[in-house]
Amino acid sequence: MAEVAANNANHPCETPKNVFDFGAFVGDLIVDEDASSDDISLEGLQEELEECKNDDVVANILSKGIKLREYTKGVEHNLRKVELDSIQDYIKESDNLVSLHDQIRDCDSILSQMETLLSGFQVEIGSISSDIKILQEKSMDMGLKLKNRKVAESKLAKFVEDIIVPPRMVDIIVDGEVNDEYMRTLDILSKKLKFVDTDPMVKDSKALKDVQPELEKLRQKAVSKVFDFIVQKLQALRKPKTNIQILQQNVLLKYKYIISFLKEHSKEVHLEVRAAYIDTMNKVLSAHFRAYIQALEKLQLDIATSNDLIGVETKSTSLFSRGREPLKNRSAVFALGERLNVLKEIDQPALIPHIAEASSLKYPYEVLFRSLHKLLMDTATSEYLFCDEFFGEESIFYEIFAGPFAVIDEHFNSILPNCYDAIGLMLMIRIVHQHQLIMSRRRIPCLDSYLDKVNISLWPRFKMVFDMHLSSLRNANVKLLWEDDSHPHYVMRRYAEFTASLIHINVEYGDGQLELNMERLRMAVDELLMKLAKMFSKPKLQIVFLINNCDMTIAVLKEAGPEGGKIQQHFEEMLKSNTGLFVEELLMEHFSDLIKFVKTRASEDPNGSNERPISVSEVEPIVKDFGSRWKGAIELMHKDVITSFSSFLCGMEILRAALTQLLLYYTRLSDCIKRINGGAALNKDLVSISSIMYEIRKYSRTF
Repeated sequence: MAEVAANNANHPCETPKNVFDFGAFVGDLIVDEDASSDDISLEGLQEELEECKNDDVVANILSKGIKLREYTKGVEHNLRKVELDSIQDYIKESDNLVSLHDQIRDCDSILSQMETLLSGFQVEIGSISSDIKILQEKSMDMGLKLKNRKVAESKLAKFVEDIIVPPRMVDIIVDGEVNDEYMRTLDILSKKLKFVDTDPMVKDSKALKDVQPELEKLRQKAVSKVFDFIVQKLQALRKPKTNIQILQQNVLLKYKYIISFLKEHSKEVHLEVRAAYIDTMNKVLSAHFRAYIQALEKLQLDIATSNDLIGVETKSTSLFSRGREPLKNRSAVFALGERLNVLKEIDQPALIPHIAEASSLKYPYEVLFRSLHKLLMDTATSEYLFCDEFFGEESIFYEIFAGPFAVIDEHFNSILPNCYDAIGLMLMIRIVHQHQLIMSRRRIPCLDSYLDKVNISLWPRFKMVFDMHLSSLRNANVKLLWEDDSHPHYVMRRYAEFTASLIHINVEYGDGQLELNMERLRMAVDELLMKLAKMFSKPKLQIVFLINNCDMTIAVLKEAGPEGGKIQQHFEEMLKSNTGLFVEELLMEHFSDLIKFVKTRASEDPNGSNERPISVSEVEPIVKDFGSRWKGAIELMHKDVITSFSSFLCGMEILRAALTQLLLYYTRLSDCIKRINGGAALNKDLVSISSIMYEIRKYSRTF
């Protein structure tokens, strides 16, 4: 290293020390002259030199200028020194190494003994495992045999239990009373009979030959005994004043298993019991409903006949019909009144006829109709549920109720053709609808078809009676109906009450067909009202007649509720238009000159280019005439309104409208005078607007 450094110092112009000099590196290699060319091969030397060129250690050595031979000698020296040091260290630790060797040899001896011991254990464990496996196989085999024996024992025990007939069971079936214990024994017998009939293993057994005859005898005895028992209970239903529902719930349902037993083990007897029950209940319920209907017929209040129509005159009589009663005593024909309560009391208990008869009460037919169908619903619900639980079938209900349905249909078919009460018919339609909802909430479908049939029969009848009312208006004899009186006509009152009743009934239903029919009725009554009005010779009386009838109709419709709708709106518009006509007629009657002047001349410009300008002389008579008699004329108007209109409120509104219109006319006259040349001279004759306003307020208060 020192020589390299010296050489570098003596030759400063040579290649820098950190540059690898491949030529110098090769030049240092000395080939041993004694080596033969056959032993040394330089093949691949170039590649190895190239690889060494990139080695960091070689590059570091060469960068310092040290020759490889010297570097190699230094490395060998160092290795020899390290080797000598290691030998000295080994010599120092020789005693410890000998001790360690002895310990390792002792451990190896111990481990060898343990290996021998464990090998013995392994052999013994293998022998034990083989024994355990043998025992396990024997145990499984014994378990399987035990299981098979238990299965065989259980099947045999069940077979013996199911096929034997205990003496106690025989005693109960033959001699025992039909009670809860009998029902339990009957159930055991049923299971044995099913077992004998259905289990294929039993049919091949010898035990069956001994037991089957006894079981058959017990079956026949049980069938005979329960048949007699159940027939006896059914006969109790025929006794008068028997509460059928209580007997069904408290007695028959306790023995409903009898029906199941008969259905499974004696179908013929089951059919006999079924037929006996159907016949019994059919006759009993038919008799009950027939008696109830006869009692209800005594409570019926006759409301309307074929002559009780809107457009029929009150004085009409015929050879075979009684004279007409005053309308005030027959208002229920057209007015709803308290009859709507039947819908509010829809779920109340049915009427008790003898109590109502003792109180001398009479009811419209819809009340009796609701009561009859309330009883029908409750009876049908109870019977339907009982049949479903007792017989396990719903169809039996319809066979039972064929009789009651026929009784009710017979009654209804006799009543309906003679019913001319349109309000009652509509109430019955609503009652049927409510009853359908009640049955739906109960989830009992047994009356669906019946109620639909009743509803289908009610609608055509209502339509026919409604068309009779409509025809009575269209074909009415105006000369017979007309009365020389401008107050509300009784036909219009009938119409108003009839329409209000139907509107009130239709509030919660919104029946479009009914609304269409009422519109047809309104058009017919409009036409008749105009014909009656034209019977008056004076136009003013015609207008008064129309106003009174419109006002009365509106008042009746409002009493029924705020649901008057288009019909009420129509009469309000008619009232408004006729009120305007009456006001003009009334003012023309008392202030014709004033009104004619205002309508024809007041709007002209007095100073314009008119051929005939307005002059003081033309206006002065009108002003003086008004000033001299305006209070008297208002008083006459007041009396005229009082005597003309039956409704004070309507008259007050009309008088107020007339006085207001008069004030407008006079105000226009005053404005016209102010524009006339010399019109100031008439100021002394003009009535002040405040004076007219005072009179208007006075009559508004006193009317």
